Amino acid sequence: MSDTIRSLSTAGLSPKKQVQIWSDALTDLCGQFDIDPMAASSFEARINYTTVSQLKLCQIEASQHRIAHTVSRTKLSEHPFVKILFQTYGISHFEQAGRRIDIMPGDCFAYDVSCPHTIVSPSLTRHEVVIVPKELLRERGFHSTKMSPCKLSARNGTGRIAHDFVLAAFDEANSLSPHNATGVADSLIDLLLLPLREADTMFDRVGPEAMYIRAQAFIREHLRDPDLSIDQISAALGCTKRYLHMLFSDKGMTVSDHIWRARLLHCRQELETQAGKTITDVAFSWGFSSSSHFSRVFRKHFGFVPSAIHKAQHGGPSLDVV
Repeated sequence: MSDTIRSLSTAGLSPKKQVQIWSDALTDLCGQFDIDPMAASSFEARINYTTVSQLKLCQIEASQHRIAHTVSRTKLSEHPFVKILFQTYGISHFEQAGRRIDIMPGDCFAYDVSCPHTIVSPSLTRHEVVIVPKELLRERGFHSTKMSPCKLSARNGTGRIAHDFVLAAFDEANSLSPHNATGVADSLIDLLLLPLREADTMFDRVGPEAMYIRAQAFIREHLRDPDLSIDQISAALGCTKRYLHMLFSDKGMTVSDHIWRARLLHCRQELETQAGKTITDVAFSWGFSSSSHFSRVFRKHFGFVPSAIHKAQHGGPSLDVV
């Protein structure tokens, strides 16, 4: 049988004992950390955890606190893990090497535990965590030694599939034979590597050109979202709005210009290839919220109104006529 699920809670303990027992639990799981309840009168936390072969699976809930792995405690041999965290409640702020990343519900977040970092949770948080020995990732060709912290979505795609598998593996851990536990762990690692390989491709690169490419990719993925904004993009990329503006201004445009131009190009293509769609339907499907505004910016960009496309499809004047 695989290990049974174990539980630990700080409820009913003195504040000093609460911090100590939580510190001991983290040390057993992935290494030593400083814990600060941030002036709260008590630190309420609980954890359910188990192992599936060499993987450690945890379900954690904790009140406001700050944990830190400091430079003075940097010993790679004591923290040879990558943590993959699925946030389900509350907000956490991760900082490492001058970079800050906000982790929200629905986010999948992966980072190298051995690198000095802090995580601040200003209020109650809940998350599921998979602690993966680096050696298991290296065996599969994932070079975790170069890994930068990265955030992906667990709401859809490979991130969602990985999260669902983690939940199922946790629930069934105590019913697995050693042989089956090894098979499940191997499958889980391979599944987790799908979003991690995306992250490796996107986040190992550094510098403004790499960030510009990442920004373009995020915009393409969310182009139909009418709420797509500079705030959303900068938060997803873990950079400031000022830095984002600089990346695009170096290319001779603003972030908004890039978004609207991309939307207009898609709208024109759709109007020219899908004659059955109305102008309003096309405009709204690509993030415009007003058909009159869409017509104005369309004409300004292309030199003719979108209705001219429909007229041309039915034998009207050519599109070079305004």
